[in-house]
Amino acid sequence: MESSELKRSKDSANSHESTRKSSFPDEVLDRVLSLLKSHRDRSSVSIVCKDWYNAERLSRTHVFIGNCYSVSPEIVARRFPKIRSVTLKGKPRFSDFNLVPQNWGADIHAWLVVFAAKYPFLEELRLKRMAISDKSLEFLALSFPNFKALSLLSCDGFSTNGLAAIATHCKNLTELDIQENGIDDKGGGWLSCFPECFTSLEVLNFANLTSEINFDALERLVSRCKSMRVLKLNRSISLEQLQRLLVSSPQLAELGTGSFSQGLTFQQHEELERSLSNCKNIHTLSGLWEAMGIYLPALYPACAHLTFLNLSYAALQSGELAKLLTHCPQLRCLWVLDTVEDKGLEAIGLNCPLLEELRVFPADPFDEDIIHGVTEAGFVAVSFGCPRLHYVLYFCRQMTNAAVATIVQNCPDFTHFRLCIMNPGQPDYLTNEPMDEAFGAVVKTCTKLQRLSVSGLLTNLTFENIGRYAKNLETLSVAFAGSSDWGMQCVLGGCPKLRKLEIRDCPFGNAALLSGLEKYESMRSLWMSACNVTMNGCRLLAREMPRLNVEVMKEDGSDDSQADKVYVYRSIAGPRRDAPPSVLTL
Repeated sequence: MESSELKRSKDSANSHESTRKSSFPDEVLDRVLSLLKSHRDRSSVSIVCKDWYNAERLSRTHVFIGNCYSVSPEIVARRFPKIRSVTLKGKPRFSDFNLVPQNWGADIHAWLVVFAAKYPFLEELRLKRMAISDKSLEFLALSFPNFKALSLLSCDGFSTNGLAAIATHCKNLTELDIQENGIDDKGGGWLSCFPECFTSLEVLNFANLTSEINFDALERLVSRCKSMRVLKLNRSISLEQLQRLLVSSPQLAELGTGSFSQGLTFQQHEELERSLSNCKNIHTLSGLWEAMGIYLPALYPACAHLTFLNLSYAALQSGELAKLLTHCPQLRCLWVLDTVEDKGLEAIGLNCPLLEELRVFPADPFDEDIIHGVTEAGFVAVSFGCPRLHYVLYFCRQMTNAAVATIVQNCPDFTHFRLCIMNPGQPDYLTNEPMDEAFGAVVKTCTKLQRLSVSGLLTNLTFENIGRYAKNLETLSVAFAGSSDWGMQCVLGGCPKLRKLEIRDCPFGNAALLSGLEKYESMRSLWMSACNVTMNGCRLLAREMPRLNVEVMKEDGSDDSQADKVYVYRSIAGPRRDAPPSVLTL
């Protein structure tokens, strides 16, 4: 009897709990949802119950899509009827290294057609590695009357004529961010297409365009837009022109200079320094194309509040960097070229105690006989002086196991550790041992690690350690490493949060590929190129996992049985219909 009453009591409590959750006050739920900015948090909310699912989908105004083929625009529009901002990614990351065929896909136009019908109120579009034509840009400009923000990163297929259409027709534009795109630059006249009454622009970035800019049009535009906070110029802008622009825009928070090598008179140098000192809000500085040390002191007055300094286009020497950094006490993020050498990295350790992110790029990655560069010594020096460091991208030509172990001991909070030893398969240059111990130390010490890029001579031991210790790892990039299929099997079986796996030139074959059958549907994508995967292995994967899209990219003249490049991703839209002949969808 007591058991029966206890069961009824529990059932009643469970029923009451279910009712309480489903009848959560709408105004409270709406308030909670309004505070959630992360797309992951909102996705988690949507699976609590049906009421929360509907409340979340009806209140969402921004959608992030990490793979444009994982879903169709029609499905997105059905689920989220009130979207005003879209972030969309297209091609695999290895397209940055010319490993993806021309005309691979990821064209935005079909998405724009659906958005024009379902989201005429769309305000923001942020694209990465997508193909967008001038026709699409004009369609975008004409279809969304309240359009405000366009960001294109690593996109291709368009020219400055498309930018002219945006400038002409988007009357409410606040952001135009064109970064690292494969653009057909037909001249700088597009800037003159902004109407003379246009004043709303807040962000303008054309740093990677190559042609001469219509400076008069640019100067008038900057002068009119009193709310402009981000201005990133291309290398055609001289120091004298930069000074004139700064006089019109002392409110800037982010500045990308043009060329920093023009000859200046003493008076012009003083005027530039004075204009920079009047920009009290600058926290991000980039550009500095072809920077000459003699003009760097003009920057010093603007450095006191810098948190991000991007010198990836400035081939500074170590002494020049050291002098500059003494004026940057607040720096959190720094990008440099390896021309600064280890001495420059030592200056970072001495002057940047708050540094959280460091990227060191090669000035000339294809010159094997290069004399300058950075080594393990510079990296270790940074780690001693920058204990808050949690993101690193480091290109070098030599490294040791002991150095990496010291680095992660000094900076145990790494979330992103991307080490690229540029000579494939290079061992510890002092002991001639594989670099297994180095990356073992990374995954054992850095428990918050989310992204890892490995390089150098590596055996399966590295991948065993990754599978055993890297429980928060989301993205892994591997090149020229591993001993057998077992290495990849360890990763797929041991990393519960893995979302992206990128592999090239490794000995992994069909057994490794097929070991992820239970894993791939919870991942965003898998890339394998120049591995030992066959067409039969890919067909078996496609047959066993029909909700995955398995694409094989064939090289001209390659063995018919080999799968040269394999791209696997989950999709609720089914196989895509726009694949070129070089891409086989299984």
